[in-house]
Amino acid sequence: MDIANQISSAAQAAVKALYGQDVPEGMLQVQKTKREFEGHLTLVVFPLLKVSRKKPEETAGDIGRWLVENEPSVAAYNVVKGFLNLTVSPEAWLALLADINADEHYGETKAADDAPLVMIEYSSPNTNKPLHLGHVRNNLLGWSLAQIMQANGNRVVKTNIVNDRGIHICKSMLAWLKYGNGETPESSGKKGDHLIGDYYVAFDKHYREEVKELKAKYIADGMTDEEAEKKAKDEAPLIKEAHEMLVKWEQGDPEVRALWEKMNSWVYAGFDETYKALGVGFDKIYYESQTYLKGKAKVEEGLEKGLFFRKEDGSVWADLTDEGLDQKLLLRSDGTSVYMTQDIGTAEMRFNDYPIDKMIYVVGNEQNYHFQVLSILLDRLGFKWGKELVHFSYGMVELPNGKMKSREGTVVDADDLIAEMIKDARQTSEELGKFSDMTEEERANVARIVGMGALKYFILKVDARKNMLFNPEESIDFNGNTGPFIQYTYARIRSIMRKAAEQGIELPATLDGTYPVNQKETELIQKMAEYGAAVRQAGTDYSPSGIANYCYELTKEFNQFYHDYSILGADSNEEKVLRLVLAANVAKTLRNGMALLGIEMPERM
Repeated sequence: MDIANQISSAAQAAVKALYGQDVPEGMLQVQKTKREFEGHLTLVVFPLLKVSRKKPEETAGDIGRWLVENEPSVAAYNVVKGFLNLTVSPEAWLALLADINADEHYGETKAADDAPLVMIEYSSPNTNKPLHLGHVRNNLLGWSLAQIMQANGNRVVKTNIVNDRGIHICKSMLAWLKYGNGETPESSGKKGDHLIGDYYVAFDKHYREEVKELKAKYIADGMTDEEAEKKAKDEAPLIKEAHEMLVKWEQGDPEVRALWEKMNSWVYAGFDETYKALGVGFDKIYYESQTYLKGKAKVEEGLEKGLFFRKEDGSVWADLTDEGLDQKLLLRSDGTSVYMTQDIGTAEMRFNDYPIDKMIYVVGNEQNYHFQVLSILLDRLGFKWGKELVHFSYGMVELPNGKMKSREGTVVDADDLIAEMIKDARQTSEELGKFSDMTEEERANVARIVGMGALKYFILKVDARKNMLFNPEESIDFNGNTGPFIQYTYARIRSIMRKAAEQGIELPATLDGTYPVNQKETELIQKMAEYGAAVRQAGTDYSPSGIANYCYELTKEFNQFYHDYSILGADSNEEKVLRLVLAANVAKTLRNGMALLGIEMPERM
């Protein structure tokens, strides 16, 4: 039951009965009544004045009287200029609560077998270093978006494209060969991704030393500072060896390939641990080492069809000037691929694997132009979703002391961040006395749920398109717009429900119209009924922050109600039962909404 739609349809009938004309439903705007006015829903009558040929107040009065007489869900009305404020009947609110109560996932749409298939790509790590705070935002946004699209009735496939080839991978491999002494994750006690990341840093350290020495020599030979710097970077033995290793890799050298596979397997095991801790996963993982050749083949095919052109040096380009853009390189003169080529290859593989209707890429806003170009190229190459591909572009994560930089020690490691959040959640909970009657196992689990909830909510409540400042201290707070505040409210409701069960109170499977409903209770029902609209809007806008905001508003609404009215101490049994049903459904709605953000809800806190 949707009361707003019901009243909108009734208003259509009213206009027909009163003025003898049909009006489209879109002309009838029913919205939530502003708090300062009496009523629940408001109909804006200004668009109807041409039909009624009356003043706004008269038109509103006509329709209001008709609705009270003919529409059972409307109990009363008042007019403020061209706004018809309608009071919904208690029976209608109870009927709506009954509908919410009967549906475990009220407001969400289950995907049919023939529903559109949406593929979402997120994470996209490099196998030369562990995941950091920027990756955390990417993974949380991608996972949440997948849940939201699913809740909107889409079939969803979650994918990851791993950057497992290229010169940066060879740098880690070479450093391990030179300085590793056979070190493994087992022998070092380090996660595989951290171990390999250390060797990437080691390469850079030794490479800088070589460059410094060579630069000094070239300057002594009479070169300018700039010339010496460039030549030193090109001639440093380490970088030459790394390039040689890359060539060998591309030629399929057995030793290089075996080392590459061994070291990558360590990294993947490390990534899996981090993904598990974050509560994210994938249906299909693609690897650039498998896609770049596909991309080259697809570009060659496009060249044959006249979609692209070859320059004198042998390089292949796409001319996008008719689209208001420039020319885009697709294959270098030596035949090697660029990122765009790899993305085309990955698209080809995915299209062969799945009948994709919509493709969403979760990638930072520094790649906006790249995806604008990719969309045009995929469309030219015949991918049906090419033009409609969605680049879910998000902003940078900044720290209180400035932006994250890879080699300047300000990168926040994902594993360290997760551990710190759980530790802080435990400490805060202990200080507030929330663990007093829990076992050690329960404490550890609640600390994990609250710490991760705080992290996820803090990141996801921000509009994804904006840069954000991440401050861990602010995220673990049991008051205000935070994950722990919402989780605590949920745990409080679950505690009330347990006490009710201990008292032998059973909730009815169905609700009839005999329960008294006060204003605060109707506001709660109305707020829960808005969950479906919040889910739909989040799906349209690709906006997890809309769900976070909704959960916060519902939590505030319930806490205000709980402050004003006793649940278990209600004056009558009917009131007690109604409030328990309300509370149970608030908890359910919060659990479902937070699940769309990938956030677990604790039974106790």
